[in-house]
Amino acid sequence: MSFDVAAVRASFPALRAGVAHFDGPGGSQTPDVVAQAVAATLTSPIANRGRVTAAERAADDVVLAARQAVADLTGGVPGGVVFGRSATALTYEFSRVLAAGWGPGDEVVVTRLDHDANVRPWVQAAAARGATVRWADFGPATGELDPATVGALLSPRTRLVAVTGASNLIGTRPDLPAITALAHAAGALTWVDAVHLTAHAPVDVAALGADFLTCSPYKFLGPHCGCLVASPDLLETLHPDKLAPSTDAVPERFELGTLPYELLAGTTAAVDFLAGIAGPEGDRRSRLVAALAQVVEHEDRLRERIEDGVRELPGLTLWSRAARRTPTLLFTFDGRDAADAYRFLAERGVNAPAGNFYALEASRHLGLGDAGGLRAGLAPYSDESDVDRLVAGLTAFVS
Repeated sequence: MSFDVAAVRASFPALRAGVAHFDGPGGSQTPDVVAQAVAATLTSPIANRGRVTAAERAADDVVLAARQAVADLTGGVPGGVVFGRSATALTYEFSRVLAAGWGPGDEVVVTRLDHDANVRPWVQAAAARGATVRWADFGPATGELDPATVGALLSPRTRLVAVTGASNLIGTRPDLPAITALAHAAGALTWVDAVHLTAHAPVDVAALGADFLTCSPYKFLGPHCGCLVASPDLLETLHPDKLAPSTDAVPERFELGTLPYELLAGTTAAVDFLAGIAGPEGDRRSRLVAALAQVVEHEDRLRERIEDGVRELPGLTLWSRAARRTPTLLFTFDGRDAADAYRFLAERGVNAPAGNFYALEASRHLGLGDAGGLRAGLAPYSDESDVDRLVAGLTAFVS
């Protein structure tokens, strides 16, 4: 079944404004069915979760459905899905819980490829416990993170390896199974930031070797919240601070306060929308894998179209060079500020923002300082006309 981008685009009211969106890595546009699910939940008779009144059951059903949807999306199990305000918030909360057992001599490994949300919480948690942080560098010329680089940092005192599933700055997709296998051989846990990856490729938490995996629905066409996926058995070993009357059941013990039911309903709708790309046949997990495989092919083709269009432009440097990467391109311009290109394109109806996008260590490691560059990120609803407008705008800017 071929990817029908016109049919996909018809479900996005935001696209009717005529703007070409290359800002998906900072938050995707939303299909109508997701907004409808949010509104329907907000306006339905609903209460705190329970199984007695209809309002209680409505709330409980929304939560259970969302856990199943995220489990289907990531290859996890519903009992291991934790919801939070954002992936950043979840990482901070869990970093404190995990670090409670760390002390002097213990070590944590982070990478310079990562979004700061998968760096700073671990650096700060390690500092609070007197543990040591080890830094894994990627190759600036290639954008690649060699598993051997991570492996060389491991020791019997390594407690956790935090690594991205895909760089939100330059798109690099590290060899996660190789990295996590090395971590597990050293006796360490693995924390995978799959926020950027989940929007662009099929994800299987077990195949990736992730003990903990985070993602964010607003990156894959849903509303703003965060998800964590782990084994329920692993979650049972962790005991966060919580309110005395709140349940100690997993995964609820990690969810502080009442969940945002409307956002969880929107998350389920977003997962269903993605699965629908592959058609109605089969269970949701198999349809999601098939649909996201189509998304990969579609986005890779458009990415190559951009790269072909800008390859010979004078003074333009493309930093997205890894062999396996998401359709996320980072540009800089000799002697010119990327923020100027951002404004230039915006005036022409092309949204491609400039900055380091919280991938602070990656931007600095590339020699771009805190300023970063111009990032153009594709999404499933991108099409050839969007790409051609971006290439034309970049051509005009450097001319």
